[in-house]
Amino acid sequence: MSGQHTNRLIHETSPYLLQHAHNPVDWFAWGPEAFEKARAENKPVMLSIGYSACHWCHVMEHESFENESIAAVMNEHFVSIKVDREERPDLDHIYQNVVQMLSGQGGWPLTMFLTPEQEPFYGGTYFPPEDRYGRPGFPRILAAVADAYHRRPDEVTKSIQQIREGLQKLSSLEASPGELSPDILTNAARALANNFDMVHGGFGTQPKFPNASNLEYLLRYWHVSGNENFLNMARLATRKMASGGIYDHLGGGFHRYSVDERWLVPHFEKMLYDNAQLLPLYLHMYQITHDEFYARVARETLTYIKREVLAPEGGFYATQDADSEGEEGKFFVWTKAEVDALLGEDSRLFCRYYDITDTGNWEHGNNILHLTVSLDQTAKMFSRPLDEVAASIESSKALLFATREQREKPFRDEKILTSWNGLMLSGMVQAYSVLGDVEALQAVRDTITFLQRHMLRDGRLLSVYKDGQAKLNGYLDDYAFLSAALLDAFEATFTPAYFDLAQQLINTMLAEFWDEEQWGFFFTGKSHETLIERTKSVYDQAIPSGTSVATTTLLRLYHYTGRADYLQRAEQVLYLVRRHMEQQPFGVGSLLTTLDFYVRKPQEIVLIGTPDAEETQAMLRALHQQYIPNRVLFQIDPQQVAAALAALPLLRDVLAGKAQVDGKATVYVCHNFTCSLPVTDPEALTALCARAANAPF
Repeated sequence: MSGQHTNRLIHETSPYLLQHAHNPVDWFAWGPEAFEKARAENKPVMLSIGYSACHWCHVMEHESFENESIAAVMNEHFVSIKVDREERPDLDHIYQNVVQMLSGQGGWPLTMFLTPEQEPFYGGTYFPPEDRYGRPGFPRILAAVADAYHRRPDEVTKSIQQIREGLQKLSSLEASPGELSPDILTNAARALANNFDMVHGGFGTQPKFPNASNLEYLLRYWHVSGNENFLNMARLATRKMASGGIYDHLGGGFHRYSVDERWLVPHFEKMLYDNAQLLPLYLHMYQITHDEFYARVARETLTYIKREVLAPEGGFYATQDADSEGEEGKFFVWTKAEVDALLGEDSRLFCRYYDITDTGNWEHGNNILHLTVSLDQTAKMFSRPLDEVAASIESSKALLFATREQREKPFRDEKILTSWNGLMLSGMVQAYSVLGDVEALQAVRDTITFLQRHMLRDGRLLSVYKDGQAKLNGYLDDYAFLSAALLDAFEATFTPAYFDLAQQLINTMLAEFWDEEQWGFFFTGKSHETLIERTKSVYDQAIPSGTSVATTTLLRLYHYTGRADYLQRAEQVLYLVRRHMEQQPFGVGSLLTTLDFYVRKPQEIVLIGTPDAEETQAMLRALHQQYIPNRVLFQIDPQQVAAALAALPLLRDVLAGKAQVDGKATVYVCHNFTCSLPVTDPEALTALCARAANAPF
């Protein structure tokens, strides 16, 4: 096909668009050229949105967009636009809302039909090349839409009006009266518990997504309530996920989601944003339980991240595909015969541990590695010492991994997205703090440097980097996630430049995205191109809502700086989304954590100590080994107190009358206008933080 056709997408940098550059479809990228052509020729626009790791996007391309006869119909009757949703989440937000209104479900590939003025009037997701799966064939859809557009314009106009009214309703938020009370948090926790799968862990039935934001909220609610049921739910979900096929037992890292309720069969793509959220979740479980299982999963996920998605110059790549050699999951699965041939005598033990059988647990006799027994149980079954069994499993894993590395790897989308990099930076900072992984810290420093060099232009963020080219105005998520990550990096390294840049980005975010009339944050800034709707991001999708992360960051900055405008904006957002937290808690897990931070208020922890001294580092380790979800952390060099007070005036109140004790590294823990006595011993610090954390609302 590549020798026969080349279309305009050949000039794009998006790997997803480039995958379609040799289709016989006369594709356009999103832009004025396409809509001018549609107006001049009086044709509707066929908009197709997907991403490079999307399995069904590949299927529809092969079945329809590589089909000469279908492409001819598209070229004759439509102007066709291809969009990478990872580059243009603004467009995806709008038109995904439309398809959900029209059909009750969304997803990718998203297929939408527009007027030359960008107004949608019909759409869906995947369409097969002929009628099947209970879906109409794509050629039939094309014919019907073209006919309606030209012959029944009144119906098209009516559809446009209904859709526009629906979009406006979705985009409008209204502050609800009432208190931002702890009752909202309690009721939300109970609602999440009612939707929890107490057999397999996680929420709902199938397909089953990790839902890291909701699991994080369960941990927070356990933390304040002391109710072990909520911790046990998070424990069950995280153990089941890391034991299932959604986790890559050979190479580390998590796949996108499970098609079944027991986490066995994944959609095999690996997304940066999933691993960026699951890494800190497992680190938090380790802080709470001190169970080495969680540390191992976190370390293996870190190894995957550093090996596969960390760019040499800094920055993290976006995705790895599900498919290789034209088959979904082929890179990751094994037949028992393959394992037997590789492992010889060790195969029987390995196959029992990872449930590998002759018949397989997936398609065509293949096996997805997953755990149904523990190492202890395996050792008893084979009447062998535990350490011997563990060593055998590890050596077998290493051999299978080395063999798997010789296979054709799934395609890697090497876009660097500012927002997703912000999420991963926060996870990598915690990996350094909790596990002491200095390579993770170096990756943080390198990535911040990379983003400053390439993604920051005249004080404003760009969203996408690929092949030496940074482009597209930053979205709310870019500003929110990166500023949050910079605060995390500041609390781990106490590098003033990180704090300064975080505050600079938040100030720009307020100027660009804040809705002065109705409060809240728009997803696109004032400088963005005009689209048919300016949406607001409230609900979590695959990533936390930009609104929640922006609001939490405002609250954190308030507790550093004392700036009343930060607190005011944060409170306005919380009142704006109060009704959503009450009525639909499952979709706003990250906003619930924001409200938790607001209601409980953070522990303000001040460490006065020489930065590189061992006693200072010992106190930091004591802090980082604990789960303290709501905190702001200051470290002050006793030789630089005046400079610290000049940079953060709020410290004057916290430090009033406080100093080092006998020249030792000294910690004060303040909460809700009350400060502890000075602490100079790590064990005493651990006990103090535990008592403060369990204080009631």
